[in-house]
Parts: sequence; C-alpha cells; structure tokens
Amino acid sequence: MNILYCGDRYIIDGLVISILSLLKNTNENLYVYVFTMDYEDVLKKYDPITKKDIDILDKLVKEKNKKNFVKLIDLTKIASNNLPIANLDTRFTPYCMLRLYADLVKGMPSKILYLDNDIVALKDPVELYNMDNKDFELVGVLDRYGSHLFKTKIIRKTYVNSGVLLMNLDLIKETGLFEKAREKCKKTKMLLPDQTALNICARKKLIIDKKYNEQKKIYPETVFRHYTTTFKFWPKYHTQTIKPWNIEKLHDVLKDHEFDDILEKYNIIIKEFKNE
Repeated sequence: MNILYCGDRYIIDGLVISILSLLKNTNENLYVYVFTMDYEDVLKKYDPITKKDIDILDKLVKEKNKKNFVKLIDLTKIASNNLPIANLDTRFTPYCMLRLYADLVKGMPSKILYLDNDIVALKDPVELYNMDNKDFELVGVLDRYGSHLFKTKIIRKTYVNSGVLLMNLDLIKETGLFEKAREKCKKTKMLLPDQTALNICARKKLIIDKKYNEQKKIYPETVFRHYTTTFKFWPKYHTQTIKPWNIEKLHDVLKDHEFDDILEKYNIIIKEFKNE
C-alpha cells in the first residue's frame, strides 16, 4: 500500500501512532511517503521533518517487513513559488496543503492513500486501498459537519472530508484537479482551505462508507478513526479537540482504550525523536 502524510515536525506524534496502527492491522507492504518543506512566515519559522526523523520511522516499518519503507520528500522548491497566499493566516499551516503538490513530484505512484496525522487504523484498510478507483480522482467519506453545511445539491450530500483520501494521481494530472485546487487556495480565502478547494474542483469523486473515516467515535466496524475537532453543546457551546497523542484526555474524556497497546509503543519510540 502506498501511503502519504504531509507536515512539519509538529506531526511526529501523530505520524508515529498512525504508522504503528497500520503496522499492527495490515500485512500488506507499506510504502510511506512524507511531504515536508522548509518554510518561514513573518510570525513563525516552522521546523521541517528531518532525515533523522524519517530514519527512525524507516527502521520501525522495516522491523516488520524489510520491503517496507518511509521516504522523505522535500517540497521546498516546488511549493515556495506557489503558496496558498489567500490562506496563509488561517489556523491551517501551508504544510496541511502539501498534498496538493503531489502531481508535481516525480516518481510518485498513481494510486496512493493520503492520511492526516490524526488518523488511527483499527482494522486492515486493504479493502479500501484495493477499491477500483480508475474512474475517480478521489475516493473519500462525507465530512461529518461540512456535508450538511456545503451542499452543492439540495438533497444530495457531496462534501468529502479530506483526512482519508484514496487518490488517483494519473487522473488528477489529466483533469488538473490539484492545479485548480492550488489556484483556488492562492486566490480565495476559505474556512477549510484545501479540503474546500478539493470539493469545489473535483468532478470525479466516489463517496464511501463512513467506517473508512469515522469522525465521531469508534464503532465495531470502524477501519480508520479520525480525531477531528467536534462541536459540543452541553453545558454550553464549545469545540473539543482531542488527538491520539493526548492520551489522558483520550482515556478520560473519550473513553477510548482500543489502541492502548499502540500508545505504549508510541511512548517508547517518541523518546528517540526527543533525543534527536
């Protein structure tokens, strides 16, 4: 399975947990690509993921299967001249949008499963990965909130959450989807920039069962649990953001213990990154 993650060093915690969950739940070969870049704006300098970080992860996946790998791809040159200018001051950093440059990276496989760093696999995702996507740019699950708010048709929901996307890069290049989405992010300020741009520009999407990107809670059939920000209305309205590496809140608030064995391994492995 070809897997794609994107981000700066902030995503390391999630990256470790997410990769560990894949290693636990599938026996398929894992070919993991990680996009990063060197970027600095007027307020902050971001730390890109380093080769030493990737070496630790590459060693980790090879412990299960020598054919597995984790590969770092630096998009500094590709992305720096084509940044999402209109959306640089949102709560989403430009690193979130690096997947939109995948069509410009030489040697990328056509079929690749993009995952956010707050995605945890609870079952083998091979059924999702093996779906026939030759006629679709993107395969994904409806966004829990956005599918109600952003309707292109009165009845039908089409707004997809971009945290789990099975992508067909050959078709994306043919239709120019990512190129259109990049332009949209450069010119139009949006609430959820690249996710919204993809939904606006995509013409060939396949919407699948929410078990492949469960954004509410873990169910017996859940394949991927996505720890997104949720809205709470009691005792008063507020947002709640609990990520897989927020272990105390994960246990006490969400009552999630389904992958405690993975979290135990995470606590050991993450020390290597802190030492680096």
